[in-house]
Amino acid sequence: MNRVSVVGPDGGESIQLGPTRMRILEDGGTTGHRLGIGEITIAPHTQGPPQHRHAEHDEGFYVVSGTVHFTVGETTHVAPAGTLVMIPPGAPHTFANHGDTHAVVLNTFTPDLYVQYFRDLRNMIADGRELTPKATAEAMSHYATVPATDFA
Repeated sequence: MNRVSVVGPDGGESIQLGPTRMRILEDGGTTGHRLGIGEITIAPHTQGPPQHRHAEHDEGFYVVSGTVHFTVGETTHVAPAGTLVMIPPGAPHTFANHGDTHAVVLNTFTPDLYVQYFRDLRNMIADGRELTPKATAEAMSHYATVPATDFA
């Protein structure tokens, strides 16, 4: 029989990255690594990662609450709750919460390649390393992801 995963509201693997929390809901273990899912809680007035491109996975963002600003190249999209943003491989992107309340986003990775990136960032912090743009880019590079320096 296939294993079914049920993750309750307090379940999953929680990773605190400064003012942002990633809760891994599906790390690919149940889906044969076809899909990873996380819940991102972004504190008010918080920038996301440097704009970057993924080469080997699609990334989806469904805004559950709050408003998130997604920057894709030179275009910024204001995404209130109920908005879905899909990022195909190669598209430069980042996100931010410019609002006064927390924003919550359901984040998907197809395949699950990028889930381990968040664990790597957690381990860097635990080892006392600062999450500088250079350190973040180094962690991204392990998962077919590069900074979009043409939009930095």
